Amino acid sequence: MTTNIFVLGLTDLQREELATVRGAEEYRFHSLLDYTTLVLETDYDLDALLDRAREQLDTFEGSVDAIVAHWDFPTSVMAPILAAERGIPAPSLTSVLKCEHKYWSRLEQAECVPEVVPQFSSFDPFGEDVLGQIDMDFPFWVKPVKAHSSNLGFAIHDEDELADAVDKIRAGISDLGDAFDQALARVELPPELEGAGGNSCLAEQIVSGIQAAPEGTVFQGEFHVHGLFDMFKDETGHSIARLDYPAGTVPQHVQDRMIDVAGRFLRHVGYDNGSFNVEYMWDEETDELWLIEVNTRISQSHSDLFAKVDGASNHTVAINIALGKPPAMPHREGRYAVAAKCAIFHDADGVVTQVPSAEEIDAVRNRFPQAEVSVDVEVGDRLSELPHQDSYRY
Repeated sequence: MTTNIFVLGLTDLQREELATVRGAEEYRFHSLLDYTTLVLETDYDLDALLDRAREQLDTFEGSVDAIVAHWDFPTSVMAPILAAERGIPAPSLTSVLKCEHKYWSRLEQAECVPEVVPQFSSFDPFGEDVLGQIDMDFPFWVKPVKAHSSNLGFAIHDEDELADAVDKIRAGISDLGDAFDQALARVELPPELEGAGGNSCLAEQIVSGIQAAPEGTVFQGEFHVHGLFDMFKDETGHSIARLDYPAGTVPQHVQDRMIDVAGRFLRHVGYDNGSFNVEYMWDEETDELWLIEVNTRISQSHSDLFAKVDGASNHTVAINIALGKPPAMPHREGRYAVAAKCAIFHDADGVVTQVPSAEEIDAVRNRFPQAEVSVDVEVGDRLSELPHQDSYRY
């Protein structure tokens, strides 16, 4: 019998990566809704998206054996909701939201792993006295409690920068915030979250150091890490410019601390039957370790790197868990010892006048065999109008 696996917002590149999953010949992959609707849109209605997804699943003539998500919100909460309705293994929605709501996550972290939590404060960006709500000294970061990547995240050094950031946040926060409120309405919230809904923000202490991220799974209570990545920032320290796998900049004892903290936190919030990656910053001079954020999924940015180094993409474990099987990743069975993903930024706004030709991309692949090139713009695009971008670079 064919095993039907539904992937929210499935792309052609992901189909190629899914082909590296062991046993892929036994699976049939289907896109649950499309990439444009779930990723490229900038104004979501979660309930409407869920209804559209349910209709697609209900009218499918075969069995629905697994539901998998690899993108950020809204797919990260749609998958556990839809899976729970059909008895498919997935984390509870409450445990997912305890990770994804940045303020709620910090509150939970402060209870179980306080040694890695930077100073933080919640605030209402629509309040009259924003600075008066923030019990911190300059400088600090401000960001929505839910955003794509680093969108609407700003480093604040004085009152003028705060006022400018608040203006930008007010203009764009509801695109995700309203839909995130729809997700929050589905669970019981603690009293500490009163007034801190999807359109609220977080101020956080600025930390520095070497950034790295373990990725792993929790399956039927069993916690496991299958890889750890270096995350290199650009010269400004604002944007992630490159990922390396396996990590080589952080010593083993620090990696062990990262893994231990991740396990303690995920057990504390009751996260089970799901994948995760956790981002950290390690200050080499002080040996302080800071937890940046917890993501409730595999990272699709890691997928090709796992395939090159370990011999299969990390889609493997997400599929295993959704099918109720113990997650199993091969280890160091790939063609390469090290793999990297690099992002190319542009500092100033502008209009795209040219993109790489097929011949130019082939030339890169000839020089670097098995290189993958993803072009995210088209001729005529204005950089500032592209969705879900970092707040500092295009």
